[in-house]
Amino acid sequence: MKVTVKAPAKINLTLDIIGRRPDGYHDVSMVMQTVSLYDTVTVETIPDGDGIAVSCPEYPDVPCDDSNIVCKAARAFFEHTNIAEQPLSIVIDKLIPTQAGLAGGSSDGAAVVLALNKLFSTHLTMDEMAEICSRFGSDVPFCLLGGTMLATGTGTTLKKLRALPKCHIVICKPDISVSTAEAYAACDARPPKGFVYTDELIKRLYSRDIRGLSSCLYNEFEQVMELPVINEIKRTMMSCKALGASMSGSGSAVYAIFIDEKKAENCVNILKENYNRVFLAQPTKEGCMITDIE
Repeated sequence: MKVTVKAPAKINLTLDIIGRRPDGYHDVSMVMQTVSLYDTVTVETIPDGDGIAVSCPEYPDVPCDDSNIVCKAARAFFEHTNIAEQPLSIVIDKLIPTQAGLAGGSSDGAAVVLALNKLFSTHLTMDEMAEICSRFGSDVPFCLLGGTMLATGTGTTLKKLRALPKCHIVICKPDISVSTAEAYAACDARPPKGFVYTDELIKRLYSRDIRGLSSCLYNEFEQVMELPVINEIKRTMMSCKALGASMSGSGSAVYAIFIDEKKAENCVNILKENYNRVFLAQPTKEGCMITDIE
């Protein structure tokens, strides 16, 4: 038996670093949004197999050993359910760029938990699966649940928000990577900014003010890292009449919000002249979804 799951990317509408915790982690306040850019994850039980076999044909740089988050996801599921570890095949058909701040790996991990719940008929609730997901990544529970959510604490305390109004989202991933550790260190070295952008964006979200909301997009990592290529992509997006643009997560993907689809499509075409990984997506109200069972 095998189960196929669509695993969505996420963008950060805001990302505020509140402070460093005694345990070394950071408290955050951020609004996250799933979008219609998907990896496809197929999980199959292999009765005569040996361990967990992972393959990712389109991305040879993705590790397919035990370090891959999908292996951690499977083991967290078996541990939680007290099921003896079973031989599995996990195939990742990857479309979400890696090292982009789009939570592609986290979403793949969430997809595995959802697939195993179906494969082994464990009938776990979404909350129970989210608890499993929180054991191996801070973004993973959100990717499972999806939609528009406020994330606080270390990023795993989630609150459902009013859905982002209908719009078109252009995503561009340049050929650079950002060190999350360096980004956090830069935030720690900076004096407190005294304003939480997340609070203002949520107000605009509930007033259905897409233009005002787009003016509140904020990413603290983007501010402290000051990467020229990020600014260049944003300038291109804004010249195409985007309502607002920002880096997602720890980067390096940049996204922009449009109301007009033709303007969004024009932006995609212009960006593709200089960047290989450019996508047009829409906000979604759900996270990982089972699409096929065989």
